[in-house]
Amino acid sequence: MYKFLKRFIDLLLATIALIILSPILIPCIIILLLTGEHEVFYFQKRLGYKNRSFYIWKFATMMKNSPNIGTGEITLRNDPRVTKFGKILRITKINELPQIINVFKGDMSLVGPRPLMEVSFQLYPEEVQQNIYNSRPGMTGIGSLIFRDEEKIVSDAADPKEMYAKIYPFKGALELWYQKHASLYTDFMIIFLTAWSIIFPKNTLVNKVFKDLPVRPF
Repeated sequence: MYKFLKRFIDLLLATIALIILSPILIPCIIILLLTGEHEVFYFQKRLGYKNRSFYIWKFATMMKNSPNIGTGEITLRNDPRVTKFGKILRITKINELPQIINVFKGDMSLVGPRPLMEVSFQLYPEEVQQNIYNSRPGMTGIGSLIFRDEEKIVSDAADPKEMYAKIYPFKGALELWYQKHASLYTDFMIIFLTAWSIIFPKNTLVNKVFKDLPVRPF
């Protein structure tokens, strides 16, 4: 029953979001067509439900050849590969909104573990790899909430790739926590906390709502 209701709510909220956000989405599409690389969407292969691959939708924010230059799959703050308008989209998280299309297609849910590239997925311990995508990946999730400052942490590190790898075992523990506590209540609270964190980025409300979360070591 939970999975059926979750899918129904995903479609309902995605439809409402698409209507409400259209005054933001349409201008973004026009601006992207006229600036930067003149590309609107960026499609990237990710792992999803039952470890099957799919292509995630995002607004294009970087140079076309970005995966093959610089820090590769890791995006740093003030990354020179990011376009001027792309920087605005990334700061506001508007670049993630086209994933609503993935929700309609059934590739993703509103809430779940973030879909990863294969190279990042391999950083998870074996137990996490086997269980993390027993639910559909989400536009937001408990890992995204706890590590909403991930880009800053990695950017400030002496070795960004080493820090990136260090984060993943703990992220895996968070995603296993979600698999055990998945419910409509958990999902609604994660959606609420995501919106709250956009308005108040430094809040600590998530640990007050979910008191049994694994403790973040850094």
